[in-house]
Formats: sequence, C-alpha cells, structure tokens
Amino acid sequence: MIKINENVLSKDLSPYLKQHKDNPVNWQIWSKEIFEFSKQNKKPILLSIGYASCHWCHVMAHESFEDNETANLMNKLFINIKVDREERPDLDFIFQSSFQLFNQTGGGWPLTMFLDENGVPFMGGTYFPKEAKHGLPSFKEVLQKVSDAYKDQREKIVNQKDLIIKKLDLRKNSVLNQDLEPIIEMSLNHLDPVKGGYNGAPKFPTFNLFETLLYFYNISNNKKYLNPVELTIKQLCSKGIYDHVEGGIARYTVDEDWIIPHFEKMLYDNTQFILLLSKYCKINSESYFKNKLEQTVEFLKKNFLNKEGFLGSAYDADSEGEEGKYYTFSYNEISDIANIEKYFQIKPEGNWENKIILVEKEKPPKEIIKKLFQIRSKRKKPFFDDKTQLDLNCLMISALIAANEILPNKGYVKLAEEFFLRIEKKYIENVIFHSYSKEVVFIEDYAFLIQAMNDLSDVTMNFKYKELARKFSNEAISKFYLEDKKIFQKNPKYNNDTFYRPIDIGDNTIPNGNSIMLINFVKLGMMEEAKKLSESLNGYLNIYKDHMMTAIRALDFYNNIVSGKNCNERGCKIDDNKN
Repeated sequence: MIKINENVLSKDLSPYLKQHKDNPVNWQIWSKEIFEFSKQNKKPILLSIGYASCHWCHVMAHESFEDNETANLMNKLFINIKVDREERPDLDFIFQSSFQLFNQTGGGWPLTMFLDENGVPFMGGTYFPKEAKHGLPSFKEVLQKVSDAYKDQREKIVNQKDLIIKKLDLRKNSVLNQDLEPIIEMSLNHLDPVKGGYNGAPKFPTFNLFETLLYFYNISNNKKYLNPVELTIKQLCSKGIYDHVEGGIARYTVDEDWIIPHFEKMLYDNTQFILLLSKYCKINSESYFKNKLEQTVEFLKKNFLNKEGFLGSAYDADSEGEEGKYYTFSYNEISDIANIEKYFQIKPEGNWENKIILVEKEKPPKEIIKKLFQIRSKRKKPFFDDKTQLDLNCLMISALIAANEILPNKGYVKLAEEFFLRIEKKYIENVIFHSYSKEVVFIEDYAFLIQAMNDLSDVTMNFKYKELARKFSNEAISKFYLEDKKIFQKNPKYNNDTFYRPIDIGDNTIPNGNSIMLINFVKLGMMEEAKKLSESLNGYLNIYKDHMMTAIRALDFYNNIVSGKNCNERGCKIDDNKN
C-alpha cells in the first residue's frame, strides 16, 4: 500500500536513501505502484538521483530537503522519488540522457528531473540552490514554475512521450567494419600534452580511454599512444588526486593540475586504476609505480571490505561536516616532521583553503608516511557506503589478477579466488543480481562476472571458469539481447520498469557492458555472437565514437582474432624489428 504522505526511505537498504529517511520530504521509492498512483491522480513527479558519497548531493539535502518550507512545497506539488544511482544505474543512464537532451550539456549529481504522471521526463536540472545565486534560480522558484507549467500544459507534456523516446533512441548507420586507428588518433587531439588527461578542468582519470591507448601501443609500439598514458599515470601517482598516506585515488580534481581533489573515493575508480597501472607496469617496471600499485590494492583490502566480505562502494568526501577534513593537513601539524619538505610541497599558506593537500616531490620514506598516518588516524573517517555491487566486485577480481602479474608474491590470485567463492555462494548458486534487490540486474553484472571468470581461467587453468562463463554468456543473451537491434539492453528486456528500452553503448564510470561482452565472446570462442555484436557496435561508432573507447578496443581485438593474429584483449604479438 502506498503511503504517499510519509517518507518511506527508512525501509530501504540503500545507505544513500537512508541518509534521507528523516527529511520532511515525503520521499517514495521507485516502483510500479507509485506510478500507478501518479497516473490515477494526474500528479507530476520530482525524481532526485544521487549517491551516498556525493558532496553536492549533501549540500542540496542540507539546504532544501531538510528545510520544512521547501519540503512542504515539494510535498504539495509533486510525488517525490529518491533513487540511488549505484543501485539503479539504468535509471541514472536514462535520466542523465534525458537531461542532456533537454539541456544540451552534460549532467551530474544530484540529478533533479521532473517527470509526467507516466514517468516520462519533461524538464530537469542538477543542483539547485535554496536561494538564487550564481545565475541559478532558487529551488522553490523552480518547483513552483515547473508545477505551473505542468498544470497549464499537462496534455501537451503527456503527449510528447513518443517524441522524447524517438530523440533518446540511439541512431545507427550501416557500417559493419571500419579502420579504428584514425578514431583513436582523433581522441589524442583532446588531450593535455603538458598536464595529462583531457584538456582543461576538472580532470577526470578517464581509464577507458587510457586503457585503449595502451592497447594500441601494445599493437603498434607507437609512442604517440603511450606518451599520454605515461604522463597521466605519473600525474595520478604523484599529485593531490592520489592519497599518499593510505593509497587510492579520489574521483577527480577540480583544477587542471591534478592537485585539488573532490575527495570521495570510489571503488570503480580504484579498481580501474589498479588495472591500468598493472598494464602500464608491464611496460615500465620502475619500483615507484609498483609501490603505488601495491599501496592501492592494500588500501582496498583493508578499507573497502563490508560485513559480507565483499567490497563496498565508496568513501564520502566529507567528514564532520567538512569537505576533505580527513585527508588534508595544516602546516603546523606536519611542519616539524623531519625533512618532509624534501618529499612533499609544503608551504605555510597551504595549497587549498589554507590547508595542505599532499603533492609529492619525490618518493617519501616509510617513516614519514607512518607519521602522517598517525596524525590522520586521530580523525573521524568519512562515511563508508558499504553497498555491494556485483559488477564492481567482479572488476576487482580482474584487477587482482592483473596486479598479480606485476606483484606475483602478494597472494592476489588466491584473494581473487576467495572473492569468487563468495560470489559463487551468494549469486551463482542462487540468482545473479546487482546490489540489494534480487529483481534488479544489469548487463554490466553479467559482463564483468564473465570477464572475471575468463581471467580466472587464464591464470589458474581451471576449466570450471570457462564452463561457467559460457553458461552465463548464454543466460545474458536470453535476458538482455535484443534480436532486432543486435545489442544488449542495459536492464532485463522482460522486466523493464521504465518508459523506454535503455541501450547503452558508451563508457561511463566503468567500461561499457556491450563492449566487455564482445571481448568475452571472443575469448570464449563464441564467434558468431561476436560477429553480430561487432557489426552492431560498428553501426553506432561513427555517431558516438567519443564515448566508445572500450568498444574501439573490443572491435580491434575481434578484428585481429578473425584475421588470425596472435592477440589477447591487451594487444597483439608484434615484430619489434618492423617498428
């Protein structure tokens, strides 16, 4: 039974939703029942999407969702739904795409979308301040204007569903195969040749791009592909985005010098950092990078495990109500550590809001790191979102196997198998699901599970993994594959609770599920399935190439295998004498 005049989030398992359980907003959970209610009452919906470690989600919550006056207006004018984007990445994908359609710019979090009574979006934004500032209207003003517009134009808004679906549908051309290297070369033009990453700020460590560049270097031995990877990895390992005390990286930096991070630490970033760094260390075996690799793996082992023995999702940027408090230092705290200025950039005025974010000058000795940790350990740690996400835990298995190639005496394969045993018991012996609900699963969960099985098979030579990988590849085809489009739908095709079929062919916070499935098919020898998927991805590539870096790598891998070259998903055997 719908309790429309109550906040029902206390019943949900999501740490993010529970953060909002005491809001005076009558938050509801995404469900078919809530949309039946909205249709019956012809009432529009306010959809708020965020995640537990999101700084600006907290800001908007404190300013607006905890404010009685704002909450009363929300409750009066809308049905209000809260969604954890990590629990429902399909909803996040659909409504971020809708935001981009309406605003012709990238979205973000918190995502604030307005839906008609049928759950179809008609307007949206991201963060809105409580009071008008920086060119943004106040949230209350937005609420009233959107409500008025819906009352005045309801019929027109409701009738635009087909147009919105048509606009959201991905376009495709008839290209079945093409030269991929020119597309990768075009991406090099957008990179910062001095500071690494993409040009300008903010700086995100877009791992899918750099993994693909590394792949093309391994094929060609051409340094134009290696140089931007090398530069970016050096920045990631030495600047403020990296936590020099405990290991691991933050989500991004707000500046172009990689110094000032947005301090939350995400599992998806750190697993991909381990993967990229492991692959780079096969080319550059300097101990400096190996130490960063080991420190980050150990950080995740020590700090990201939840009560079930799986890896949780993220650490918050804030602690004790202050962004970055756990990670930064005052000059007086650390200036008396002997020789610290030799190893880190230390100034009395700091490098961010009179505080010091550690930036390496050269590799510090363990004694200095130990003293810095002793100072930090007296502080309250940021909130840990302990939510298990199957796809990310499987990605960690692949990361551990890659790290094992560089650090073979650290027990990483054994740890990967231990993680898999837990996955086998909870998921494989029962049902595959993404996070909390056994009814919710995505192609990425299958794609990274199958990838982990393939990687375990390669390193252990245990054929059990290949057999399971084939079984779940066929199950993925049954659940997600659209015969008419020759592509995998993001959520199950027979259990879609949204207004439209979400097809995702681009990389996001993790590599794209369709692209990983192409690699999986090739590694399993499922070449007929791989052929269909490769032709489909090629059809999307010319239109959406900027977002399809993993697809480019997967397509090239497929093409090379078909042509009989000695390849794996990292590259092909090449004759050094020809380069």
